[in-house]
Amino acid sequence: MTERVVLAYSGGLDTSVAIGWIAEETGAEVIAVAVDVGQGGEDLDVIRKRALACGAVEAEVADAKDEFADEYCLPAIKANALYMDRYPLVSALSRPTIVKHLVAAAQKHGATTVAHGCTGKGNDQVRFEAGIVALAPDLKCIAPVRDYAMTRDKAIAFCEAKGLPIATTKKSPYSIDQNVFGRAVETGFLEDIWNAPIEDVYEYTQNPAVAREPDEVVITFKEGVPVALDGRPVTVLQAIQQLNERAGAQGVGRIDMVEDRLVGIKSREVYEAPGAIALITAHQELENVTVERELARYKRQVEQRWGELVYDGQWFSPLKRALDGFITEANQHVNGDIRMTLHGGRAVVTGRRSESSLYDFNLATYDTGDTFDQAAAKGFIDIYSLSSKIAAKRDLA
Repeated sequence: MTERVVLAYSGGLDTSVAIGWIAEETGAEVIAVAVDVGQGGEDLDVIRKRALACGAVEAEVADAKDEFADEYCLPAIKANALYMDRYPLVSALSRPTIVKHLVAAAQKHGATTVAHGCTGKGNDQVRFEAGIVALAPDLKCIAPVRDYAMTRDKAIAFCEAKGLPIATTKKSPYSIDQNVFGRAVETGFLEDIWNAPIEDVYEYTQNPAVAREPDEVVITFKEGVPVALDGRPVTVLQAIQQLNERAGAQGVGRIDMVEDRLVGIKSREVYEAPGAIALITAHQELENVTVERELARYKRQVEQRWGELVYDGQWFSPLKRALDGFITEANQHVNGDIRMTLHGGRAVVTGRRSESSLYDFNLATYDTGDTFDQAAAKGFIDIYSLSSKIAAKRDLA
């Protein structure tokens, strides 16, 4: 029986060429799998037909936008997940979504190997392969660009020699990965970290320096899930999409950073994630109102570790799965409304209300009606500082 390889297929030059390349290098039949996580571009049926025209024996396409939003972006919102306190894990979240579809296709078609188009220098090779073996330990993984030195020049030559139905137009100066949660841009002149990004880099966001009227939005959450915008019910996908439009129009969500890659190098990345940043900002503030202090303090530690695990390709790991349970429990009272002003590249919270609020006006006020027992404070401070007082007497003697 002929070996079969499932290929993560985008419809572009490299993965189209990879179909025939893998067949020639391994003698295997190739099944192409394309997954729509909101990256835009061509129609899925067009992509499927191109894969077959390029030599795939089977081609599957999946509209996974709602799945991606509900099962991957939503946990990140609940976790306030920002790698290195800034990056909302745009690409890192999409990889396990794609992995699940690749593994399902491999099992359906009796494939022994899964292939992807990553280089040997980035994080995504780890995210794909660690995810695949976590779901199907017996599957093998190959990466033509990395394992068979399939450079772009070789890909174009192969495409022309085989007469493949794919345009070999001039490559963009940037490497771009995008989905509904955001957009990542790297390489080209951005590799010189002294160079400022130019407006050509951006697509999801408008220039925040341009004068425009601010946009006020009220985001409603139920147990940490965004369920309405300005009182109108939305799915998680719709919340992200609509805030991509509204926050993006105000220049919200631009991030220019040098980040620590899993493979050990530092890399300059430019991100756009208007909906993600607006939702995480709102969710963080609602947690400030509804989550008890010690739980909130500990959750911030969990958030950092959760983000690192996801960034490092450990979505399906036991620790990540256990932390998911903690984050779900911590979100059970995150209910209510956050009012935000979107303007000048910022999403600024201006109002909060919640039936689950721990904010007590009568305890917080300094005016008449204050119910806080200020007389209890002196004894509290005496006991609280007692160990430091005892130590100080010793150390200063």
